[in-house]
Amino acid sequence: MHVIVGNTLNHSASIVERDKQYIWHPYSSVNNDNPLYAVASASGVRIKLEDGRELIDGMSSWWSTLHGYNHPELNQAVIEQTQKMAHVMFGGLTHEPAVSLSEKLVQLSPEGLSKVFLCDSGSVAVEVAMKMAIQFWLSQGNKRKNKMLSLRSGYHGDTFAAMSVCDPVTGMHHMFSEVLREQVFTESPQCKFNDPWQETYIQDFQQKISDNRQDLAAVILEPIVQGTGGMKFYSPEFLRRVRQLCDQHNVLLIADEIATGFGRTGKLFACEHAQISPDIMCLGKTLTGGYMTLAATLCTEQIAEGICHGDAGVFMHGPTFMGNPLACAVANKSIELLLKNNWQQQVSRIEQQLIQELAPAASFSHVKDVRVLGGIGVIELHNPVDLRLIQPRLVDKGIWLRPFGSRVYTMPPYIIDQTDLSQLTQATCEVVEGLETV
Repeated sequence: MHVIVGNTLNHSASIVERDKQYIWHPYSSVNNDNPLYAVASASGVRIKLEDGRELIDGMSSWWSTLHGYNHPELNQAVIEQTQKMAHVMFGGLTHEPAVSLSEKLVQLSPEGLSKVFLCDSGSVAVEVAMKMAIQFWLSQGNKRKNKMLSLRSGYHGDTFAAMSVCDPVTGMHHMFSEVLREQVFTESPQCKFNDPWQETYIQDFQQKISDNRQDLAAVILEPIVQGTGGMKFYSPEFLRRVRQLCDQHNVLLIADEIATGFGRTGKLFACEHAQISPDIMCLGKTLTGGYMTLAATLCTEQIAEGICHGDAGVFMHGPTFMGNPLACAVANKSIELLLKNNWQQQVSRIEQQLIQELAPAASFSHVKDVRVLGGIGVIELHNPVDLRLIQPRLVDKGIWLRPFGSRVYTMPPYIIDQTDLSQLTQATCEVVEGLETV
């Protein structure tokens, strides 16, 4: 039994101690001793810890806070919407924030995407996209086309359908392989972003889509950047060829732009590097500037009409908090800020500085590769890093990064200035260099 003092629990223990008693963090064990830091506040690109230390955030809170923290215009958007309504059901009702957001998304997204399904999170956006693809073919009377073709080293989320299209061997969900739907996988793109094109790069994909075309509802991939699966950047020509092969074999294309959307790769959407449009596109993360959970799945008129002319007559999905007015209002303001702040210039500046200032790490013997694309900088080591070792060293240097596997990477907020970014890159290189002696 917990002892209640007045109306609250006894708070004599530290925040971290209380956390460890009650909370289970993402991808963590309740029995491990990974470092944990209590945050008191955050503003701009800085996270302030309870102990008074300040950290320059190089992660944009898992790639979402592109305008930084505690932004006055985003704060005001939330306040104003709260005074009208925080939530209202989306079944049979609509409202200005959702309509304005959907209009913006259609106007900004690759050509042909004309319908917007608002949902709760990135993983759910992927679930919705997969369900759309399957229901589309069912509505055409084709029950056989219900599998997905996915790239190895891909990551698409943590819910069950999304897990089934993540890398089945090296991904985070291989232990569930016996209970997940069996999908079709092709090798991860072997062509780096700027590599000269060779036909061998597309051969395995070409073979897999040809062999399985009768069973495939869609191809699902992360365009240009494979994020959590290894921070790999691949050639736009690969994506162009995928689009051509999907058309040739009558297979839909789902672009998971949850991590890459809204400018992170130097294009507003990564599909633009290849000048292609998908049939279905997933958005999330930066959609609200990191303020609230919200995602969207966009599709073409053909997909929407095809589903709604089927036996069901409707798309079979409906989250309780779909189109939440608070989330939509702050998303509208975030997109407005993105365009007003000249995101292309912001990302280009970050890219050039990352290229220059992460370059020294390439000379370290324990570093395998250093690569930069848009607002993404990656130092890949030959061996996995020990989070328990590297996290305190990064914090002691005054920066916040969250390495995984053998990758120490950064995706800073777009508003970061030259001085803060230099401090971030210098500290990163110093910590990585120190790993050589471990």
